[in-house]
Amino acid sequence: MAYSNFTLETARKTFHLEETQSIGIFADIEPVTPRAHFITEFADRVAIAAAINTEKAKSELLVAEVLFELRAHCTRQISFFSGIDFNVNADDELTGVCDFLVSLSPNQFDLEAPVIILVEAKRDAPAFGLGQCVAEMIAAQRFNTERGNDIPRIYGAATTGTEWLFLKLEERHLQIDRDIYHIKQCGAILGILARMVEQKA
Repeated sequence: MAYSNFTLETARKTFHLEETQSIGIFADIEPVTPRAHFITEFADRVAIAAAINTEKAKSELLVAEVLFELRAHCTRQISFFSGIDFNVNADDELTGVCDFLVSLSPNQFDLEAPVIILVEAKRDAPAFGLGQCVAEMIAAQRFNTERGNDIPRIYGAATTGTEWLFLKLEERHLQIDRDIYHIKQCGAILGILARMVEQKA
């Protein structure tokens, strides 16, 4: 079973997770104001992605741009990767391609631990990406531990590009924020991602 085959239920049962769903887990985080040219160009990207309405277009035009802006906010001290193989444990079926992942390493040529944020993009509704995202978060936990970077929390996001759902994993405790953040709240989305990088979300 690759990441894409996991549902939220199968991920929860397979990895013995204690799941909590709440509203407003990340609501108190201060927004991050994007750079001026990002704001100017991004509205056009949103319109084009909506018109094309494919997962690929939304990933390329929206999700990648948000993560690129996050990298700029973090003064390029993080790296992010798109569409790479993340084969961690074949026995537990933690294999496959991740849409996007963020590492606390600035190395952009090779993926290094610690991996901190997994972003799963879906065309129709962010909830469809929850199971896959959770499985990738478990894989990131193991990837980090095996490399001596056992950080307290792994974060995730399931998104259509325009709607974002956020998750947090601490050991086996999975928290899902049922608030959906729209891309019009880009400052709030960037703020949450930035605090995730800081391990303060």
